[in-house]
Amino acid sequence: MEAVRVARATDAGRIAELVDEFAQEMASRRGASLLNDPGGPGPARIDGADAAAVGDPGRLALVGTLDENVVSIALCHLEEAGPTGRRGVVDACYVEPGARVVGLGRMLMDQVLAWCTDHQCRGIDGFAFPGDRGAKSFFESAGFKARLLVMHRDLD
Repeated sequence: MEAVRVARATDAGRIAELVDEFAQEMASRRGASLLNDPGGPGPARIDGADAAAVGDPGRLALVGTLDENVVSIALCHLEEAGPTGRRGVVDACYVEPGARVVGLGRMLMDQVLAWCTDHQCRGIDGFAFPGDRGAKSFFESAGFKARLLVMHRDLD
């Protein structure tokens, strides 16, 4: 049986493992070398132990379970967006490959959307690498629309 819940401090190790799996899967994507660039656009630097911190009102860490085993995560944080108000930022939404057919990703995203609504966000940003049709389709199925493409050129 699949379920989604807020992460507990005891989930930190498993979240860190899933963050590593997410990063490994994303590493081959075009643009992935800039994923953790602190000065660049895109997902904030993700850290499984930090993401599972209990009591941080500006962050959300969810886990998705299949038969009570943690097989997926969603990490989100709040950002003040100047005159446009607060926005949510999806740092990661990842489901292990063997558990991708049961709808956990959508269940996680529904909880992220509800949390951001509860926190009076005017919108939510999520990120997909260039050419990652699966991620783009996933976000679109949850009502997201592309609003900006960031172009980059290394000068090394």
